[in-house]
Amino acid sequence: MEPSDQEDTTFMTPIDIYCYIAMPFGLRNACATYQRLVNMMFKDQLGDTMEVYIEDMVVKSERKEDQHKDLETTFNILDKYNMKLNPSKCHFGVKAGKFLGYIKTIINLKSPRNVKDFQRLTGRVATLNRFISRSSEKCKEFYDTLRKNKNFEWTEKHEAALKDTYPQR
Repeated sequence: MEPSDQEDTTFMTPIDIYCYIAMPFGLRNACATYQRLVNMMFKDQLGDTMEVYIEDMVVKSERKEDQHKDLETTFNILDKYNMKLNPSKCHFGVKAGKFLGYIKTIINLKSPRNVKDFQRLTGRVATLNRFISRSSEKCKEFYDTLRKNKNFEWTEKHEAALKDTYPQR
C-alpha cells in the first residue's frame, strides 16, 4: 500500500490505533486494485506465458523444456515486487487436461428438473464464477429464487440466464 494512503485505513481498538500497511482484501476496491497491479507486473507475460485473474495465476509453457524458465521469470517478477505466494495453493506441472475439466463441467450443465438439481446448479455457478465474467450478475435470477424460498419453478427467464452465463452449452 502506498505509504500516503495508509492513514486512510486507520482504525481504533480498545488497546491502540492502527492502520494497514498492506492492502486488506475486505476493502471495496481491493480486488480491482490487485488486478491492476498484477496486470502491470506481468504485462510482458500476459497472454503469452501467463494468465492472471484476480488471485489465480497460471504460468503456461508450450514446451516442457520452457517451463522452468517461465516459472523463474514469474518468480523473479514476484520477488521484484515483494509479492508472496501461498505454497499450499500452488500446483506445478499441471497438464492442460486438469483445467479443461472446468470447461467440461460448464458444457455439461443441464437445466435443473427439481429443487435438488437447482441447488446443485447454484453451487456450480458459485464455484465457477471466477472463470465467468459477471457471473453473479447474470445468475441473479437463480439467487433471487433461492432467497425468496419459493417452490421450484424453472422458467424461460432462468433458462435465458443460464444460456447467457454459459453460452457454449
